[in-house]
Amino acid sequence: MVCEDKSPKREEVRGVVNAYKKNSPFSVVYCENENNLGFDGNVRECIKQSSGDWVVFMGDDDAFIPGALQKLISFIRVHNELGYVLRSYRTVYENGSTEPFRYYSGNIFFDSGERSYFELFRKSVFISGFTIKRELAMPHLINVFDGTLLFQLYLVAEVLLKYPSAYFDQPLTEQYERELSPFFGNSEAEKKLYTPGIVTVENSINFMTGFSKITEYIDKKYNLKSTAFIKRDISKYSYPILSIQRERGIKTFLSYVGKLNALGFNVTPYYYIYVLSLILFGKKFCDGAIKLIKSVLGRTPKL
Repeated sequence: MVCEDKSPKREEVRGVVNAYKKNSPFSVVYCENENNLGFDGNVRECIKQSSGDWVVFMGDDDAFIPGALQKLISFIRVHNELGYVLRSYRTVYENGSTEPFRYYSGNIFFDSGERSYFELFRKSVFISGFTIKRELAMPHLINVFDGTLLFQLYLVAEVLLKYPSAYFDQPLTEQYERELSPFFGNSEAEKKLYTPGIVTVENSINFMTGFSKITEYIDKKYNLKSTAFIKRDISKYSYPILSIQRERGIKTFLSYVGKLNALGFNVTPYYYIYVLSLILFGKKFCDGAIKLIKSVLGRTPKL
């Protein structure tokens, strides 16, 4: 289904969907939100409007890898006891090279509980290919986290604590290298937090604050102590978080790092290695080094 969130291109989107429906072997449901709900609200609306056993999300600027969706469907049919499936994906660059985002070698299964929540929370940020059982998500469609751009992580936490899950090693979706121009900031929930068309330091800090907002809520609800653990996990893999502001100059970058430090993400040596490398060598060189490491290993390294 397509859930159009009252974008400026609504007429264009409607036309594309209607043309696709005429020639598609799939049953395509199209709905239009009366108001712009923003990222988190639209995720909830998609779940409400859908009707299948499973929900698989796709961003409007990403794509399924040919044949991969059918493999995922076959996987979840065999393992219908699962509540959530973490997918692999990849980035495709303008020169034709790719960067894999594989977290393990082969399919992995997880029991319900805190350990799975800690293990899979950070890995579930990217929305395209996000796969969750609909009936398990339905009781948790609250608006507490509107504006975080991370509502899917709240759903992950609720489901992982109670139901078994898995990592599916087949790359499912791909995103494409392009100039970053996000549309977040148009909905009422996002206006004070994000600026459409750009990612400012304040935007990035507001986004990072959302992680703790969710984990602290879960900690209070279930009497857990997950926030510190997950901050440490994010710190170990914080290169993308840090690099997003590097090309705005050293002064801006250092200001951003100081604000991340104040949020408590500077808790591992890896964090400081990324900061120093970005200062000394710049984003382009560091991006290339990260890609090389992942291409040699075939997956994200275990830190």
